[in-house]
Amino acid sequence: MKKIIVTGGLGYIGSHTVVELMSAGYEPVIVDDLSNSSIKILKQLQKITGKTPAFHQLDLSSPDQVAKLLLLEKSISGIIHFAAFKAVGESVGRPLKYYKNNFYSLINLLDQLGAEVPFVFSSSCTVYGEPDSLPVSESAIVKQAESPYGNTKQVAEEILKDLVAAEPERKVIALRYFNPVGAHHTALIGELPIGVPQNLVPFITQTAIGKREQLTVFGNDYHTKDGSCIRDYIHVVDLAKAHVAAIQYMELPDFNGYDVFNIGTGKGYTVLEVINTFEEVNNLILNYQIGPRRNGDIERIWGNVDKSSKLMAWEAELQLETMLSSSWQWEKYMKDNF
Repeated sequence: MKKIIVTGGLGYIGSHTVVELMSAGYEPVIVDDLSNSSIKILKQLQKITGKTPAFHQLDLSSPDQVAKLLLLEKSISGIIHFAAFKAVGESVGRPLKYYKNNFYSLINLLDQLGAEVPFVFSSSCTVYGEPDSLPVSESAIVKQAESPYGNTKQVAEEILKDLVAAEPERKVIALRYFNPVGAHHTALIGELPIGVPQNLVPFITQTAIGKREQLTVFGNDYHTKDGSCIRDYIHVVDLAKAHVAAIQYMELPDFNGYDVFNIGTGKGYTVLEVINTFEEVNNLILNYQIGPRRNGDIERIWGNVDKSSKLMAWEAELQLETMLSSSWQWEKYMKDNF
């Protein structure tokens, strides 16, 4: 059984990817420092899969901790690197925290891993900024980042590209996600935001359950069908499966080098469409208001995903309704269990 290290494997996307790796016959090894996740997720993974994945609580920004990991785990067949700080707002106020953690962890892993180990990097559609044309493809110009967090994604991609240029035998894929939402169909794992949610759907579900008094829609005067911003929302299970597809693609004998893929649905939905769909599929009425635009928000973005379909044989399958119904089931589960 091929062993895949999953850094940040108890986080939102990481935990779902662990499930999909196990389903595909891999042996995931979770590495997480628990700074933005919960050890409870390990038990939830056992409930879903019937097995408890190997787990190491380590800080990958320490080279000694990375060395310890590689002494403990031999014969690694791949690594999927999620571990990073990710709050955009916090990154603006504490940029050094983000640069130190997000760059050191990446560089330490690359420095100590063998060049033969396939590497999947968790990137973001934020690298495109406000795109010049839609749907945005991988060949689009990478815009100046709006935050230190976004800049860590851009620079990390440059680090990976430069490394592969120097060592062409390496196998590296960067996946540029759009907006992951939803939860596992068992409602045993999902997004577990610490503090005030940074993303739309957790704020919707927390408002629906009464944890938040009201949801604010930031602007209704954009050049869209209802005036609210448009995003490409993808179910986290589909996103998790994309990481398995990336590992499998790099196992092909003719793959070497560096490549980048958009991971989304290729469809855009407005904020108000998401709210209305959530109300319809869950038979609820949300308390929301229209507020002023928020600085830095992109008006419209959705992805061209033809490349991931053609080369990795991966496509998103789950619809917006499933994303929002599963999010609500997870929110209700969390209320009693977290």
